[in-house]
Amino acid sequence: MTTPLPERERVHFAIAGSSLYPVIVAAFVGVLLISNIGATKLIAFGPIITDGGAFLFPLTYIIGDILSEVYGLKAARKAILLGFAMPVIAAITFWIVQISPPADGYENQAAFEAVLGFVPRIVLASICGYLVGQLLNAFVLVKIKERTHERALWLRLIGSTVVGEFADTLVFCTIAFYGIITGAEFLNYVLVGYLYKTLLEVVLLRVTYPVIGWVKRREPTYGLG
Repeated sequence: MTTPLPERERVHFAIAGSSLYPVIVAAFVGVLLISNIGATKLIAFGPIITDGGAFLFPLTYIIGDILSEVYGLKAARKAILLGFAMPVIAAITFWIVQISPPADGYENQAAFEAVLGFVPRIVLASICGYLVGQLLNAFVLVKIKERTHERALWLRLIGSTVVGEFADTLVFCTIAFYGIITGAEFLNYVLVGYLYKTLLEVVLLRVTYPVIGWVKRREPTYGLG
């Protein structure tokens, strides 16, 4: 007779069809869309160069960690692919609006193009970096969980972030700004972006931990998935 594994030695996930899952996915996609718009502006704090997406984009990894930890790789992948599709649809929509003739008296065409205009290189960089980074983040977190089970949540959160954020930052910066920002300035941009996003998630572990615990307690299917 096989002895059941202790509770902490089992790998638990919730079923994605619950009421909380779509709410978390909606927050995930919303944060991503806002961050993509913010990322069109480069920002310099003295010698430190970053972009506007840095303020909010790290939250996508925190929400992604919640999805992976609670619902598993398959459910997280669905959310990631939805998050991939929405910015593409947004970019196409903004492009159609941009090329449509402005009405008489509309004086903000140049401002619209400057902020929301279709920039193929930025769009490509954003969706490629996001897709590679988020898929790696989810994969690493779930693989670590298969070994640690319900223990060492901090290891899963930090380990997945270190891998996912590095891939995301490197891919985005290379596609979006290589040749525009060169040499030491480019390296500064990549390293600052990566370190900032990674350290921010470490700082926010105090928030991520209780949120994950709250979601697990309110998911009646947690442990059944």
